[in-house]
Amino acid sequence: MTAPVDDQQPANEPAERAKAVAQTNTLVSKLWNYCNVLRDNGMSTIEYVEQLSYLLFLKMVDEIENDPWDGQDMSGLVPTEYNWQSLVSKRGPELEKHYRNTLEHLGRHPDTTIGTIFADAQNRITKPALLERLVVDLIGQEEWTVTGTDLKGDAYEGLLNKGASDTKTGAGQYFTPRALIDAMVDVTRPGPDDTITDPACGTGGFLIAAHSYIRDHHMKTMSLDERKAYDSGRKIWGNELVTATARLAAMNMLLHGIGKSDGPSLIHVGDALADKPSGKHATLVLANPPFGRKSAITVIGQDGEVEKEDIQYDRDDFTATTTNKQLNFLQHIMSLTAVGGRAAVVLPDNVLFEGGAGEKVRRKLLDEFDLHTILRLPTGIFYAGGVKANVLFFDKKAPRADGKPHTTETWIYDFRTGQHFTLKQRPLTRAHLDDFVAAYRPGEPLSARVESEDENGPFKKFSYDDLIARDKVNLDITWMKDPALEDADSGLAPEVIAEEIVRDLQAALNEFTAIARSLGGEVDVPEAEVE
Repeated sequence: MTAPVDDQQPANEPAERAKAVAQTNTLVSKLWNYCNVLRDNGMSTIEYVEQLSYLLFLKMVDEIENDPWDGQDMSGLVPTEYNWQSLVSKRGPELEKHYRNTLEHLGRHPDTTIGTIFADAQNRITKPALLERLVVDLIGQEEWTVTGTDLKGDAYEGLLNKGASDTKTGAGQYFTPRALIDAMVDVTRPGPDDTITDPACGTGGFLIAAHSYIRDHHMKTMSLDERKAYDSGRKIWGNELVTATARLAAMNMLLHGIGKSDGPSLIHVGDALADKPSGKHATLVLANPPFGRKSAITVIGQDGEVEKEDIQYDRDDFTATTTNKQLNFLQHIMSLTAVGGRAAVVLPDNVLFEGGAGEKVRRKLLDEFDLHTILRLPTGIFYAGGVKANVLFFDKKAPRADGKPHTTETWIYDFRTGQHFTLKQRPLTRAHLDDFVAAYRPGEPLSARVESEDENGPFKKFSYDDLIARDKVNLDITWMKDPALEDADSGLAPEVIAEEIVRDLQAALNEFTAIARSLGGEVDVPEAEVE
């Protein structure tokens, strides 16, 4: 972890922050403008960020080696014949060929950060002139190691967020709104004693936000050894199924000052659900598992046809065996969380009301864990269409001697009813979640919480007896009325109303699709669109 030069707050913090934001936006704009050139040549946004990751890594290694004050020999990591200078010394087809050879060579570092970044790397920039322009004119003109950690990290994350809107690639499934991430981190309050993980980390948003919270709130009191612990993977780590997404997470964390190029990879690549945690548990789990109702693998039959085969995970630490991906992730997180630890996980509505396996998992969650808070999320904040989701906050406790359930009451904050967001016209911001964070009372006991005075208010508590008595232990509870549905002159913009109609139709289609599939029907709906 990169320590700040000075722990003292700047004299004019708002002005410094505004300056940093302006610098970040300028850098993002510069990088994004070149992305548009490559998109015109058939490259997706995520593919561009992927190529940018390779080149940024090589450029930063070169700057470290040539630092006049503290130069380091990095040839053991990136041999001279494949370093940045070897790229900029070439032009045209020779550059393109050398770039391909470089990518192939640098992928041979298993279990390290550089190995994760360059795993199965391929050159997508097929026109030598465009590659030359990117290497010489764009990347080569920036000093990336002297650029502040926050600036270069935020600039890279800004590109990733832009990539999330590239609907053709389905990249949005790997992104959680930063405002939601920050609110979840603010109420769970990560500390230097925590071990933190995300079993479906996407591009690393939760891990970076948790690390940033610790840096901002605890850096002054942390020892050097405590700071270095984040570079080893003992304090913070993630898991990602998709190799290409894992490389973005590894680069994103590296640019935010987490981990080392030649150190152990903080991002593990593979199916997190395949095996139960083996001795490595976390005191804080933050996650937004990918949307999509079923876990499946692609298989090719004897006739050459490509099919999807549903996966059921037969694990002795799971209460229920099911193909429901979200239920499996919830069960995995319940196992992954250390005794005395806590978790905050984004899950779709079906996890709260589905019978069968869903009911079994909810009973265990209420009995063996303290499910103390549910945040009902509004629609219009995720790139995946028709998604209705919640955040479940729960603590893992040691078994009680008297056998009584750990959950005594569950507080539900309805941030869905009456809220109207869109990805562009009215995006979710951190300020929109201020009331929830205040009502949550981070760091205080549940007894300090106060229900909304208005019966139609957003914050309400339910006792364990009330919840367990509900049909199938249904936790999908609502009591508020949306004023906009009763007031034709609500003032909502026509485009917002139109988007909400589309989302409601998508959500209805998702639910009907789920019912059809549960009855054995064959429904051809893209997995990314199914809740």
